[in-house]
Amino acid sequence: MLEASHHYFNEAADALDLSDQIREILLTPRRVLKVEVVTEDDEGKLLHFTGFRTQHTDVRGPYKGGLRYHPHMDEDHATALANLMTWKTAIVGVPFGGAKGGINCDPRQMSRQELDRVTRAFVKGMSGMLGPTLDIPAPDVNTNAEVMGWIMDEYSQSNGFSPGVVTGKPVDLFGSLGRDEATGRGVMYAMREALKDQGKSIAEVTVAMQGFGNVGTHAARLIAELGGKIIAVADHLGAVENQEGLDVPALIAWTAEHGTVNGFPGGAPFEGADVITWPADVLIPAALEEAITGDNAGDVRASLIVEGANGPTTPRADEILRDRGVLTVPDILANAGGVTVSYFEWAQNIQQFRWELDRVNDELEKVIVRAYADVRTVAKEKSLDMRTAAFVLAIQRVGRAAKARWPIRETVRL
Repeated sequence: MLEASHHYFNEAADALDLSDQIREILLTPRRVLKVEVVTEDDEGKLLHFTGFRTQHTDVRGPYKGGLRYHPHMDEDHATALANLMTWKTAIVGVPFGGAKGGINCDPRQMSRQELDRVTRAFVKGMSGMLGPTLDIPAPDVNTNAEVMGWIMDEYSQSNGFSPGVVTGKPVDLFGSLGRDEATGRGVMYAMREALKDQGKSIAEVTVAMQGFGNVGTHAARLIAELGGKIIAVADHLGAVENQEGLDVPALIAWTAEHGTVNGFPGGAPFEGADVITWPADVLIPAALEEAITGDNAGDVRASLIVEGANGPTTPRADEILRDRGVLTVPDILANAGGVTVSYFEWAQNIQQFRWELDRVNDELEKVIVRAYADVRTVAKEKSLDMRTAAFVLAIQRVGRAAKARWPIRETVRL
């Protein structure tokens, strides 16, 4: 994944004619941290994991990015995702830099108490590196509002009451209204804007979706509420389809009870991998990275892809899709709703003033619509695809911030 993120960066850097030295400066993380996480399980036996945190850049504000609990979490994943966060925060214009991290544990094999202890051990290991003006984690794969609450509590025990140290907290613990659905809502807004460019509306299209976790469920619900037909959904355990449109509220309820879409009585089962090439107008990959590859990109039948996941399309697949005229709204734009409302939450914590839900959603819509328009403008002016245009815009904004802070000669291209 690190190689893919660098590939997309370099395509944009080519368009900007950046020197090798400037590319290296912009790609190199400020620091990469490894934390030994040692605690006890519920039986008193030792648990031993490694925590990671890559802090890419803070030139536009504090480091910002999620924490992922997954057995395959490693330094390369953290670094690749931190790079993407830098560009994502720049595209939507929030005052953060990029970071990412996590722990190489499997939460499915751990109790709630064990997860709490592992989380607190990680926070202790990150002492001096986290803080409301330093580095602000958020939920990611296999972490949630409860985990963020534990982080806030552990940090506050040593630093005083500090709700702004993390975002994505429970609403009762000074989280923001609308944060839980923010990424999915942002996907819906991005999809709506892209469809406008194609002369369509959400109510006119069919949608296939890979992944039905937080992002997928909220995006599906909001799209269905606007008249869009969700005709195929796949997760890691199964897949269901209904050409007349799945009953999304019923599917969400089924998934909440059973932990998977598999077996949902309102749809027919199919092989989950086939969702990528399903005959739908729109494809939303909202699971893990590298779902669309050189092997299946040529068979994608959607005319629009809206990336709800981070890094779901490999460079080879992206090239194939471009050649075929498939419009892709890239992850660093399409799924930026989460970090946008994280910014709103952080601002509320600093202000000690809560926003109403309507304000959160209205402000999120403004940010995503503006960011989409900004990327589209760059794409048209420079004759670029949306992904390369998004990276170009982000690099320009980070570069201009760096030039404003550092004594860099105007002749240096950034």
